[in-house]
Amino acid sequence: MSRRLRFIMAFLLVGMLLLVGRLAWVQVVWGPDLSAKAMEQRSRVYVEPARRGEITDSDGQRLAYTMQARSLTVSPTRLRKELEEQFTNELSAEGASGDDLKKKAGEAVDDRLKEMSKGIPKMIKDAGAEVGSVDDKEILDKLKADTQYEVLVRNVDPDVAVEIAEEYHGVAADHQDIRQYPNGAIAENVIGKVSMDGQGQFGLEASGDSTLTGIDGRKTEDVSTDGQPIPGTLRDEVNAVDGANVHLTLDLDLQTFVQQKLEKAKANSQAKSAEAVVLDSATGEVLAMANTDTIDPNEDIEKQVKSGKGFENPSISHPYEPGSVAKIVTAAAAIEEGVTTPEEVHQVPGSIDMAGVTVNDAWQHGVEPYTTAGIFGKSSNVGTLMLAEKLGDKTYSKYLDAFGLGNASGIELPNESGGLVPAFEQWSGGTFANLPIGQGMSWTTLQMASVYQTIANEGERITPRIIKEIEGESGEDRIHSEPEKTQVISPAAAKTTLDMFRAVFQEDPAGVQSGTAQGNGIDGYQLSGKTGTAQKVDPNTGAYSNSAYWITFAGVAPADDPRFVVAIMLDEPKSGVNDDGSGGQSAAPVFSDIAGWLLNRDNIPTSPEGKNLKLRAE
Repeated sequence: MSRRLRFIMAFLLVGMLLLVGRLAWVQVVWGPDLSAKAMEQRSRVYVEPARRGEITDSDGQRLAYTMQARSLTVSPTRLRKELEEQFTNELSAEGASGDDLKKKAGEAVDDRLKEMSKGIPKMIKDAGAEVGSVDDKEILDKLKADTQYEVLVRNVDPDVAVEIAEEYHGVAADHQDIRQYPNGAIAENVIGKVSMDGQGQFGLEASGDSTLTGIDGRKTEDVSTDGQPIPGTLRDEVNAVDGANVHLTLDLDLQTFVQQKLEKAKANSQAKSAEAVVLDSATGEVLAMANTDTIDPNEDIEKQVKSGKGFENPSISHPYEPGSVAKIVTAAAAIEEGVTTPEEVHQVPGSIDMAGVTVNDAWQHGVEPYTTAGIFGKSSNVGTLMLAEKLGDKTYSKYLDAFGLGNASGIELPNESGGLVPAFEQWSGGTFANLPIGQGMSWTTLQMASVYQTIANEGERITPRIIKEIEGESGEDRIHSEPEKTQVISPAAAKTTLDMFRAVFQEDPAGVQSGTAQGNGIDGYQLSGKTGTAQKVDPNTGAYSNSAYWITFAGVAPADDPRFVVAIMLDEPKSGVNDDGSGGQSAAPVFSDIAGWLLNRDNIPTSPEGKNLKLRAE
């Protein structure tokens, strides 16, 4: 008995030692890994997405904002596994076992999935919301998919989504932001859009993405096997920081009017496209920036792209030869350098030879006694080049640079082009025969507007801006950087130049003292500006075309007390922009309509009667 007892005790001791060793092995060797796996299985990290900031116009009208919604999501493989375990436990308690248990559990899972596929759409409909194209069968197919993640329904009201998630185990109400563009295509070339995952793709949505996006919040919490939160386990909480709101300088009402006016001008003239930029002459702020064929982000994108519409903003990204609107640079430089006065009479022939290049006026004539004001009022190429020769090519080049031409302005939008101005070192005699009359270089419509803003603002060029202010999450305003300012010409020279370009609108029944924009004035107001017609290069010959033109116009209203600068471009119009096809191949009527709308809307006082300018000496 003693030997048997010792044997039993030895056996028990060995068994205990094995158990203690096994426990030590589990705790010491396997313990950290098992603990980590257990933590991973029961802990959940919840992300609180930051709300994207709003984009508004200068009066606070919404151009883009984010609406919160929910997406109903599920992990199909995990859901089915959890349901199978749940029903297996319930059926086992009821006495089922073996193959019968497995069969009944599978049937119960199938029934539950069918119930979910019908119940989820019903709960959405009962709440008064639309389910869209999602139907029972589609949801059921997703619930049965061999995947780790499926989106059952998008764009669900947050309250309804929470109710569904509470009703059906395994369904999550994931946060979803829906970017809204309440004005459709209006200003869409400036605003741009975001992708399905909330990343800025075009326009300000892209260039201002980091400002608008914000920083997501997050928290960690442990949950039980049935998905219920374990009290007291909430930790690592970081609150979300919403994106900043961006207030633009755009005037929504004006932007709407300008876009409609451009679309109508394009249709009436059969032009390929049209662009316009409106600036505040004293601040350089962009009040409107529009082009035709702007896409509507709320409609079928693919269909619109196929029809020729897009998100591009050619007003800043597609430069072209400006034509005679560029002559104001020659005029301003000539006045500033003192080489002429508005009243000086020049004997202007019908053509001029510069370094072997012969340049003609647009109309045939002999030697005519034009004043300096007349040279620009009648848009004489020859007279302009005569003044440019007095300036000299080096001095003229200096003013091109001072006006910011050939360089991007730095406006807060993506894909801005600086246009093209040949480097002075590369100039030939033919270069100087083209540049002063607006050929051989390219500008964007924004650059064109900026040149005239400089003249209207007493010779001070202000870098164009489209962001007025940025408002942080707590409502405080983050001061936007001040725009760069450059005194290009003196205030006296700027006023003289501005007054001189009133000649473009001057009317004379006899035609002698009329400018190229006659008939496009606005009753009661003095206007200043310049027409332009630039030949396009024929891709087949590489030479200037005699049938394809960019038609431009830039002007200031009112000329006596500048408030607005309007620049316009029409690409290859075939007739006038007016409803009846009248107006000639000119953009002046569009300028007058936009300027007139602004002067009337803002109740700008009428101008004192201006003195007529002598364009041709008699």
